[in-house]
Amino acid sequence: MKGLAPLFLGIFGTLAFSWVGLTVIPNWQIGHLNPQSDEEGTDIYPMPQSGMAARGGRVYAANGCIYCHSQQVRADYAAADIERKWGDRRSAPRDYIFERPVFLGKMRMGQDLSNIGARAPTEQENAPPTGAASPATSPAAQGGAPAPGAAPSGASPSPPSPKTGSPSPAAGSPATSPVSPAPNASPSPAGPAAAPPASPAPSAPASPGPPKAPPTSPSPAAAAAANATPAGSASPAGGAPWPVQTSGEPPMYSAAWHHVHLYSPRSINVDSDMPSYRFLYRTRRISDAASVDALQLTGSDAPPQGWEVVPTFDAECLVAYLMSLNQSHPLKEVRSAAPAAPAQSPAAPSTAPAPAK
Repeated sequence: MKGLAPLFLGIFGTLAFSWVGLTVIPNWQIGHLNPQSDEEGTDIYPMPQSGMAARGGRVYAANGCIYCHSQQVRADYAAADIERKWGDRRSAPRDYIFERPVFLGKMRMGQDLSNIGARAPTEQENAPPTGAASPATSPAAQGGAPAPGAAPSGASPSPPSPKTGSPSPAAGSPATSPVSPAPNASPSPAGPAAAPPASPAPSAPASPGPPKAPPTSPSPAAAAAANATPAGSASPAGGAPWPVQTSGEPPMYSAAWHHVHLYSPRSINVDSDMPSYRFLYRTRRISDAASVDALQLTGSDAPPQGWEVVPTFDAECLVAYLMSLNQSHPLKEVRSAAPAAPAQSPAAPSTAPAPAK
């Protein structure tokens, strides 16, 4: 009985010290953080979410997205999250001061979503305009397939593709493929341009120059293949491939792309384990004109002729929440990664020996 009091005090002291070290001290250190701002008070980060993004967070939690996705970029000494291009810096406590609850997550069957909104293209509009025929004809008119892939990078081939009245001749003519800005003047240069590729076919030993002209004919396929695998589409660490830009789909990580990904994940990545959230969308008959919010579906996912798939309000809120996830703002207490420095470092030693010689 004499050792009962020391035993009780020992148990109480252990629990008290653990509670103070794990709860009281961290709350005293980071429990009252304020948003960071510059000297003028204009650049404030983070900002509280409201409206559709706040409701989308509740939809995100209700559908169990936290079980397969995390929202925390770990430091470079602890993991390869920054190498996977999930963020330019590690996540910090200040990033979450307005989030209730915080969806940190503990499992990653999919990629981290801390900066999924920062990966969106600059222009959120989809390349194809409104119309029920545009989603249905998008796979057939894949002569303009580089347009969705080129939209995020701001390349020029994206506008001409939807404006051409006949996509099949544009895709089949090798003479007009390298010269996109002059589709109307194609008859006059097409004659001289088409003649040299025809002449080296019967006489291969004529000159080494003409045999290099025919390889320009599969340029649309090469452009589509190049757009199908953009930088950062696969895990640099050699893991499972992440969603890639698929021909005929909206620009990668745009709002329209998120809707297609939620409706049919395997149309983006055939090896995806993500379930389909088709209950967040509804199929309806087109009355007068196709809706601007209609999904750009292809293949077996495309609705029947005269029908369209449109998102519900919960789906729009969920996409708005995903587009709002952005931790790319620099913080004073966190060092951001600088990937541009290693790229220039090999150039300096290569040029240094030349003057020495």
